[in-house]
Amino acid sequence: MVTLLAKIFVRGNKDKNAVRQAYGMLCGVLGIVLNVMLFTGKFIAGLLSNSIAITADAVNNLSDAGSSFVTLIGFKLAGQKPDTEHPYGHGRMEYISGLVVAGAILLMGYELAKDSISKIITPQETEFSWLIVGILVASIGVKIYMFFYNNAVAKKIESPAMAATAKDSLSDSIATGVVLVSALISHYTSIKIDGYCGLLVALLIFYAGYGAAKDTLNPLLGQKASEEFEQEIEDLVMAHEEICGIHDLFVHDYGPGRQIISLHAEVSADSDIMMIHDVIDNIENELRTKLGCDVTIHMDPIVTNDEHVTAMKKNVLEIVKSIDERMTLHDFRMVEGPSHTNLLFDVVAPFDLKITDEELEKEVFVRTQKTLGKHYFTVIKVDKK
Repeated sequence: MVTLLAKIFVRGNKDKNAVRQAYGMLCGVLGIVLNVMLFTGKFIAGLLSNSIAITADAVNNLSDAGSSFVTLIGFKLAGQKPDTEHPYGHGRMEYISGLVVAGAILLMGYELAKDSISKIITPQETEFSWLIVGILVASIGVKIYMFFYNNAVAKKIESPAMAATAKDSLSDSIATGVVLVSALISHYTSIKIDGYCGLLVALLIFYAGYGAAKDTLNPLLGQKASEEFEQEIEDLVMAHEEICGIHDLFVHDYGPGRQIISLHAEVSADSDIMMIHDVIDNIENELRTKLGCDVTIHMDPIVTNDEHVTAMKKNVLEIVKSIDERMTLHDFRMVEGPSHTNLLFDVVAPFDLKITDEELEKEVFVRTQKTLGKHYFTVIKVDKK
């Protein structure tokens, strides 16, 4: 169904952001329709059976319809073009809508948990019919279908909001499966587990809400770019023979498809500055074209043809790695004087290093003087990877 509707409403659109918005709104509308249908069927089944588990599952589907509406609005707002007050666009609205969805899921889980505990304390008889079983089985099938199409669209347009919706659909199918098992057990035995199954459904809803909140909150807080994306950037830059290395790579996320990259590219200090400037411009354009990101590259000249400097850099790198193998250095320079030599460089340290930046600077200084001689002084700036 989604493929057919996409051919009608999405195909032919060349703009990447417009395609994302079209897919997001299409899935939002479809989610509203399917979840309202599921709510209606389950709510009737819950009334007929007097089952808190089935009613809880029905209300969960109603909240899903509301979540789909929020997702739809989020994609619509995220698709707005940049303006004076928001020069980086409105892409983070998609994350915010996903966070609202997660909040609604958690709230619904809390309410259902309360009702289920009440049903555990004062259990009631439930009614059984094969019509109810049919409704639940059909619901499981619909939710599994929703999981597959939401997951496929999430991967296609790289949308955390759609991924959260897909996870919610999968947890819903499991929750309905639990309700179905509860109905069958209650029918064929005298065991009253309706309230317990309702509580289990609530816990599954809580878990789905937590996962959705985590996936959408992290980008808003400024999470690290994926290692795969960073590696892709490095591979594209280092493919140019004029570039000796890169460091200080930053990826700022303003919403899916709206990322800003900045990095430092090391080039030989002996290079022609106009030629290197042209190379940097070409790399920026290549990254912009292939990754769809705005890019700024800072050019760092380094000494590449001085064997003494090269050997000294290698020695200092070994000293740094003796403290922690994960550390690297860049922007290495030597300033030699009659009485001492200054070694100036940046150290890239991991966030979980057990010592402070000040302690690290002191340790590198002590080990350098012990290894290379008392006339070597280190001037260090500590960076984080």
